[in-house]
Amino acid sequence: MRFLHTADWHLGRSLYGANLIDEQEYLLDQIVRLAKETEPDAVIVAGDVYDRAVPPREAVRLLDDVLSRLILGLGRTVILIAGNHDSPYRLTFGSRMLIDRGLHILGQPVSSTAPVILRDKHGPVHFYPLPYAEPAMVRHCLSRDDIEGHQQAMQCLLEGLWARHPQGVRAVAVAHCFVTGSTETESERPLSIGGAGALAPSVFDEFDYVALGHLHRPQAPEANRIRYSGSLMRYSFSEADHDKAILVVTVDAEGGSQVEEVPLTPRRQVRCIEGRLAEVLNGAADDPRRDDYLMVTLRDRGPVFDAMGRLREVYPNVLHTERPLVTSRAEAKTDRIDHRKMDDLDLFSAFFEQVTGEELAPTERDAFVGIANAVRLGEREARP
Repeated sequence: MRFLHTADWHLGRSLYGANLIDEQEYLLDQIVRLAKETEPDAVIVAGDVYDRAVPPREAVRLLDDVLSRLILGLGRTVILIAGNHDSPYRLTFGSRMLIDRGLHILGQPVSSTAPVILRDKHGPVHFYPLPYAEPAMVRHCLSRDDIEGHQQAMQCLLEGLWARHPQGVRAVAVAHCFVTGSTETESERPLSIGGAGALAPSVFDEFDYVALGHLHRPQAPEANRIRYSGSLMRYSFSEADHDKAILVVTVDAEGGSQVEEVPLTPRRQVRCIEGRLAEVLNGAADDPRRDDYLMVTLRDRGPVFDAMGRLREVYPNVLHTERPLVTSRAEAKTDRIDHRKMDDLDLFSAFFEQVTGEELAPTERDAFVGIANAVRLGEREARP
């Protein structure tokens, strides 16, 4: 059984105000070509298809085009789940009508996860779509008020799954979650505020392969068997050293998996360069990738006039500049905190302490966590 594993397309995303839809389309064309060349039994998209619950129209158009080419044009089965960025109900519109055409979409956890059953010469393989399992949503769908945290939510979902799974049949999980032992980046939205958002790899012990989404760096918490495909492209400058890929997975007769990483080649890369302004400007003439999306770190110590304007004369897609030698002196005087590296709870705690002069009490912390997670749930249009 051969299938393609991809995730975290984040269609409609921007980077420092730059619309990335053309770059995303360029990369998705490569996935469609690979699906034609390798003739997989299925294409898996493990969540965060869109970048936000209400995607822009060009993102919807692009998804419609790609799915049409894969399913109608190439006859491939597509298994797609919602991630924490997706609206479960918007993503699954019309999904029941599309199953017969080979498009299987699951937007929210259900009490009895039905597998997508595909067959090869060795017999059936059961693919289990497990969309982002917000604990509150799992409590609702299972009528279990005792469920707390992502680990327990997933365990409860899998208990029902394994109770119905035929013994000896190969099984593949498609999930959107954070597995411990993995590496995060700053471009990912945390799955929970003030709670346990991580799963132990052991929760997936019974599966022959686990196709994961959520983390943007391609990685394997458990080599070959449990893998993140990574995001479609670099979505922050912290990912400038990431090589993006799509995974070609082959599951043999015994359930063993072999994985090939096929690189995705962007039209414009997201990268960082640094030096004094004059050095950067002079080096542009010999730079073959002047159209890349750039963050430029300037090492000048003195005043610099119109750095962004001058840089964009030679590098038209400079999106951000930093001056650490100047900033570090200012921060030393003001003891300023880098708010970009703080989560919502840390930001609110710092704000509360600045305004009141007191630390956030445990009851106040719990109140904020409850409200913040309820807002997140509402953004994804979860039922109360």
